[in-house]
Amino acid sequence: QVQLVESGGGLVQAGGSLRLSCAASGKISSANAMGWYRQAPGKQRELVAAITRGGSIKYADSVKGRFTISRDNAKNTVYLQMNSLKPEDTAVYYCAADRSFSSPEYDYWGQGTQVTVSS
Repeated sequence: QVQLVESGGGLVQAGGSLRLSCAASGKISSANAMGWYRQAPGKQRELVAAITRGGSIKYADSVKGRFTISRDNAKNTVYLQMNSLKPEDTAVYYCAADRSFSSPEYDYWGQGTQVTVSS
């Protein structure tokens, strides 16, 4: 099992920035890929960004150029730097982990953190 604990959500005005953090513990070998998903009210959950232990990265088109995912393997922590935030970025953001970068549904999930962007 992998346990994931997120922090860093909150309320910010459009154009502002937030940084999310997610610390992993437990069976770290099962967390080769770590990423961020989000779910807005009435919408399906979507992948925002993901990164492997080796540094492979992918982003949703909607956040490219604005969000940056990074990872500190020594701390088993993944970060999501979110800049130029828009009201449509408002959602609950979930940290997730899996053995496989390409897994269609990650195995392990955090409790979620709310990000609200006001216009």
